[in-house]
Amino acid sequence: MSDTRIRPRDRDAIMQSLRAGVVPRVGQQHIQVGRHSEVQSLVRDIDRVADGGSTARFVIGEYGSGKTFFLHLVRSIALKQKLVTMHADLAPDRRLHATGGQARSLYAELTRNTATQAKPDGGALGAVVERFVSQAMTAAREHGSSPEAVIRERMAELSELVGGFDFAEVIAAYWRGHDTGNEQLKSDAVRWLRGEFSTKIEARAALGVRTIVDDSSFYDQLKLLSRFVRMAGYSGLLVCLDEMVNLYKLTSAQARSANFEQILRIVNDSLQGTSSHLGFLFGGTPEFLMDTRRGLYSYEALESRLAENAFAINGLSDFSGPVLRLPSLTQEDFYVLLTKLRHVVAGGDPAAYLVPDETLQAFMRHCAERIGDAYFRTPRTTIKEFLNLLAVLENNPGTDWRRLVGGVRLEAEVNPDLEPVGESADAGELVDFTL
Repeated sequence: MSDTRIRPRDRDAIMQSLRAGVVPRVGQQHIQVGRHSEVQSLVRDIDRVADGGSTARFVIGEYGSGKTFFLHLVRSIALKQKLVTMHADLAPDRRLHATGGQARSLYAELTRNTATQAKPDGGALGAVVERFVSQAMTAAREHGSSPEAVIRERMAELSELVGGFDFAEVIAAYWRGHDTGNEQLKSDAVRWLRGEFSTKIEARAALGVRTIVDDSSFYDQLKLLSRFVRMAGYSGLLVCLDEMVNLYKLTSAQARSANFEQILRIVNDSLQGTSSHLGFLFGGTPEFLMDTRRGLYSYEALESRLAENAFAINGLSDFSGPVLRLPSLTQEDFYVLLTKLRHVVAGGDPAAYLVPDETLQAFMRHCAERIGDAYFRTPRTTIKEFLNLLAVLENNPGTDWRRLVGGVRLEAEVNPDLEPVGESADAGELVDFTL
């Protein structure tokens, strides 16, 4: 491991997240292992979006294989490439299509998690609007015109898109608030963009527009945002949607079909090039994709579009198709991961390593004896226990690691998707988790 120093803030954030069993929001590059080809494939997608194209990819992996971590890693790469990113997990109350507010709820969650390189932790939508206005003011000074005239001229190209006129009016209202010092008007404009207005009457009183972001305009609004962030000087928009298996779990065939129809629309736009500077990443399990009763393959049009390359057999791979499968980690990958975790805990200083290589090997042997290959195929619990081990050694200098390794207790993770839960957000529609 190279002598690469890691900032204490990043070190603590990585350790706290992993010990809690969640994906760290920063520093993913310090613990990424394997999957070089998969990462490079999505880097090419990011470049395509930046060049004005579009993409829709399905990241498919078994429970615990690291899909969420992989999506976070790709998002961090997109931010460095000057894209704006949005991310959200689907849930019973957050869907791509609905009639009871669930699609607007998903949109609102995406906008709360809007990120730029300057604001990687989310909440960046207001800053994007402010940047657009600042650039319009600069252009107005250079050409001797008014900022509002420049804004309206630039926003005119959105008129060809559904909802484009009101979107432009909201941005103009933000400018008026900026120009007159009316913070309430600016706040209302950003609230509208975030999908936080619940009635058209409220929106008309605050901003003079006749529409709001609702269930029916979910995808159209994302297309408008992809154009707008480009006008604000960014390279494009990347939308990451995880936990897509929640659509698979819907017992209502009608609800599943409506959501799959929305996915088909996104895929078609991507394949036909009718959307620009816009990328989608969907994270899900093999059941979500391949189940012919309730998965994407139950929808004939999606099955044909997402069919995998029949020639990618006998060890050959194709990373260019719409479906990107994530294999589980190997033992070798997991050993490298342990070395990286040890490096992070030491703050990037090899001289501060708490344990030798021998400890890593002994830890892996112990884990294999307790739960078999599950320790590296679904490694979340194993990682937590390894960091707990290092934490004890760090807080108790001089302790012999051999005393601790044998006491590590592990159980194979159980996929929570197999456990039943209650009702969905639609009245009378149950979510069945018995796969």
